[in-house]
Amino acid sequence: MTSHIGILPTDVFDALVAKLTEAGTHQNLRFLRLPHPRTGVPSLFLPYAKPDGRTSIMEVQTVAPPNERSWFLSEGQVVQNGELLIMTPVDPAFLLIPILHVLSSPNGHAGTFRPVDDMFEDAVEKLLQSAPSSTEHLCKEDLLRFLSLDCARNAMARTCEKKQITEELTVYRYSPDVVVENLRKKVMRLNSQPMFEASKTLTRALARDGLMDDGKDGILEGKLMGRLRAACDLVSQYVPDHLQKRLLASYDFTTLEEHIKSLNDEAAALAAAEMGKMEIKESKSSATEKTNGKKRKTASTGVEKLKKVNTKGMAKLSTFFQPKAL
Repeated sequence: MTSHIGILPTDVFDALVAKLTEAGTHQNLRFLRLPHPRTGVPSLFLPYAKPDGRTSIMEVQTVAPPNERSWFLSEGQVVQNGELLIMTPVDPAFLLIPILHVLSSPNGHAGTFRPVDDMFEDAVEKLLQSAPSSTEHLCKEDLLRFLSLDCARNAMARTCEKKQITEELTVYRYSPDVVVENLRKKVMRLNSQPMFEASKTLTRALARDGLMDDGKDGILEGKLMGRLRAACDLVSQYVPDHLQKRLLASYDFTTLEEHIKSLNDEAAALAAAEMGKMEIKESKSSATEKTNGKKRKTASTGVEKLKKVNTKGMAKLSTFFQPKAL
């Protein structure tokens, strides 16, 4: 069996170890290949049960070194595969989006309300048939297994409109508006100051746009809007393009765009000024080199002429300084 080194949250690790030590439960713990919510490309996810019995799911990512590497463990063991597996919890609502989106009508019609099992069955069939080239690695069993998890069913409320028909029957209809509303809640949470400052990814986004420099006009307002835009960009990594556009369109980033444009214009003006100074300096340096070159050339011409003078029969200069005979 191939060994791997992985990183995952402590509580997830404890839950997995507890489950693996129970007889027979390891057979139910396996990776699922599901469409990635951003690209639709089949990717690996790992469902697991929390200590309280509720289920959740993690995204599995691989960090592969460009050259061959190995891991050396403290016990003297060597893991030949130098790749690093990173497992991070992901909101099941994100994973529902590409599955339920196939139920959307091409003309934008919202569709009808249906029981959750009917929706799931229809969605899986359409997903496997609609784009064979991109779903050839998808497995119907994996899709149905994910949709059977309680975390997936609980996430229906964050992706669909719902109606309570009877006490036993609730019907759903996929709604991009509900999805965007849920995304905005995530953005609001990420945009809170404690959460934002704890994320280096978000603070780097501000620094990249020049919104971390204090003392400039409009920097505070720009920083607040920049935080909001950075939070949107982070959440958008788990939604397709059409939902990302709808999410961004739900905010007014005009002030931020104007502020960033002014910063870029200022930076471009400074760069142009520096370039002009360098050109002037290079021009003066070139003129100086030409002047020095002419002087060297003139001196060299005189020396060459002296070399051509016929000195035969001429007294040496030293003879003029010899003592005279008495």
